[in-house]
Amino acid sequence: MNPDWHPLQDELQRWQDAGLTLPVWWRDDDAIAVTPQLKQLTALSGELGLPVHLAVIPRDVEASLAEYVSDQSALVPVVHGWAHQNHAPVNEKKAEFRLHRPIEALIADAEAGLTRLRTLFGDQLRPVFVPPWNRIDTEVTAHLPKLGYRILSTATPRKTPDAAPGIAQVNTHLDPIDWHGTRSLVEPRKLITQTVQLLQDRRTGRADNTEAFGVLTHHLVHDQDIWMFAQDLLHRLLEGPGIPWTAPYN
Repeated sequence: MNPDWHPLQDELQRWQDAGLTLPVWWRDDDAIAVTPQLKQLTALSGELGLPVHLAVIPRDVEASLAEYVSDQSALVPVVHGWAHQNHAPVNEKKAEFRLHRPIEALIADAEAGLTRLRTLFGDQLRPVFVPPWNRIDTEVTAHLPKLGYRILSTATPRKTPDAAPGIAQVNTHLDPIDWHGTRSLVEPRKLITQTVQLLQDRRTGRADNTEAFGVLTHHLVHDQDIWMFAQDLLHRLLEGPGIPWTAPYN
């Protein structure tokens, strides 16, 4: 794999020439245990100097993960739903926190997720809610601040800074995995073109550059091409106008 990075390098140079900065954050989903892939993720984070927001599945998380994270300043645990369980009918896209169940059950699961991870991770946990498959009903979102959440993270550029009163929206914008095809890396030229377009929209004011630019990964399913692309992309962003962003504690 030898992608042509020139289009991205040209766009990043325009940012630097204009004296602009790009807030960058990294979210990695579906953590439950200490694995060789998680250790590789941790090492890459340290090498890049960019923390990873580790979206942890509360129901299934192993206590050993909390022990591991406690010694890793590069890993920032956040709440990934409750069980990562699909409740949508077969003719709809997968979701755990859409209104396929009573609202009371959804709120209870969101609260249980925060409670369990606070018990395990303590002050290391950031009050960020990441709904599985990046889908959540607005009715559920409205209840998140009362439970103690301060940020909702889904996907695509946000339309407004707040997802609901009392809770900010900070999304991810680029996912390098071809989920509906090879389940390996999306064609690199397509990913680079997509990144350039997203950055152009920010640079020209068509998108909100106060929202951190989010790269989404899933360490458990990475092959070598995905690891290499993610490393190269993040390295280039951070060498250019990128400034690491980390979710606040409250």
